[in-house]
Amino acid sequence: MDTLFGYPGGVVLPLYDRFPHYPDINHILVRHEQAAGHAADGYARASGKLGVALATSGPGATNLVTAITNAHMDSVPTLFITGNVTRSLLGKDGFQEADITGITMPTVKHNYLVMRPDDLAYAFKEAAYIATTGRPGAVHIDIPKDVFIEEAEFSWPETINVRGYNPPSTAEQGSIQQAAEIIDHSERPLIFAGHGIILSDAADDLRKFAEKSGTPVVNTLLGLGSIAPDHVLSYGMMGMHGSYWANHAASNADVIIGLGMRMDDRALGRFEDMNPTAKIIHVDIDPAEHQKNLETHVPIVGNVSDVLKQLTNAVQKATHPDWLSWIDDLRIGHRASMSVPEGPELTAQYAIARIADYIGTESVLCTGVGQHQMWSAQFGAISRPRQFITSGGLGTMGFEVPAAMGAQAACPDRSVWTICGDGGFQMTFQEIGTMVDAKLPVRMAIMNNCYLGMVRQWQELFYDQNLVDVDISQPDFLKIAEAYGIKGIRVDNQEDVDAAIEEAEATEGPVLIDFRVVQQDNVWPMVPAGAALSETIESAEESAMS
Repeated sequence: MDTLFGYPGGVVLPLYDRFPHYPDINHILVRHEQAAGHAADGYARASGKLGVALATSGPGATNLVTAITNAHMDSVPTLFITGNVTRSLLGKDGFQEADITGITMPTVKHNYLVMRPDDLAYAFKEAAYIATTGRPGAVHIDIPKDVFIEEAEFSWPETINVRGYNPPSTAEQGSIQQAAEIIDHSERPLIFAGHGIILSDAADDLRKFAEKSGTPVVNTLLGLGSIAPDHVLSYGMMGMHGSYWANHAASNADVIIGLGMRMDDRALGRFEDMNPTAKIIHVDIDPAEHQKNLETHVPIVGNVSDVLKQLTNAVQKATHPDWLSWIDDLRIGHRASMSVPEGPELTAQYAIARIADYIGTESVLCTGVGQHQMWSAQFGAISRPRQFITSGGLGTMGFEVPAAMGAQAACPDRSVWTICGDGGFQMTFQEIGTMVDAKLPVRMAIMNNCYLGMVRQWQELFYDQNLVDVDISQPDFLKIAEAYGIKGIRVDNQEDVDAAIEEAEATEGPVLIDFRVVQQDNVWPMVPAGAALSETIESAEESAMS
């Protein structure tokens, strides 16, 4: 650990008191504890290293809960450290006491309440080990104030041995052979590539397996970047706002190979009608994910990188030209629903596509949650692992600004852009102050439609256009930029988009761009909630007819 994001308070001051003695520790002072957690999350996703956040007791600790849950649902290796009241006050409603160990128990991989200073070193070593091994996740350590200040003999453990915790690597050979036989006899195989491919650095293993078995690949939202979009076997994103061809391929495959993904509802739609006749092979390091939502013919427990190597060795070399041709024809026939809208108006799709084209694949692209997130997934040209950082399982608005801040801290030599919703931006934009102080030159592109866009879309389509509390008044975002002493740019039309992007890239320090985009625009394609992937809708006209 070399970087942590934190906010000081009474019970953690003994720890802060030691920081000047350890100049190698880069503590970044945030403006809110939730932002510390999201920054640690973004740091971990962008770098592959452990992300760390620190908060004081009571409200400081509870402000972390959303960030902890977000990181844990997306299996991000993170460590959250909180202080608490002295041991003599625990359970007695002392000033700023909260049972943060109890509160976070359902949302972490493991947590600790350290009651003896002698246990601190081992707790930290073990916590980092648990957070980063097996299925990664959030780990929490709570430390009473008097444990911080009590003296103890320091002994850093060289090894960690957690009884009953033995993360698998390779899979049982019997399940590998069973899966290989099914794959070899398939006519319409399809890979669902999830976040586990990114987390286990298995993108190259995925490509080799797909090429040998001749299997096309579709991605979950968090699996984007696991295979280059221009690869002949790459067919883009599936799911609620995935492409028509990816969703129909998923609905017509005879063998589905799920790799490092949870088989969740946003990716698969209505479970019972996802593809009831397909044989499903599901590779996941967490056996709890097998059979949870779908009946699995061959559940394989193992690290997806190791398992892919085993599968690649076990399967026969194959091609499936008729199957690929069928998907290709769908893609050609339905490309319009995944294209930037034509016309002179400034749309979010146009702005995001131009940003992606200008900044290239070596950049990092973060998002919040809402319409802009889906358009970023569709038009962000995500081409490499750890390029795309977004909130998946929890769907946290406000994630975009602090997560990008963490990504920039992790990747100082990369250009980091965050595509913001005008609603989500207002939840956490106070972290511009952190960016300024820490010299983190994040570029913030606000897709400003003066609506909570995704909520408005749902109310329009599924609630008889009863638009309730979704048109939000906006501050002058450029004055916010001015108040923080950073560059602010406003864009009202297509002609000025490229110049704004170029100016932002050429500016030192953080930059805010207020893109005044079309107000009432919808994300297409769309699988309505509770519908099957085969029921993908491509346009407003089609929606009105259904």
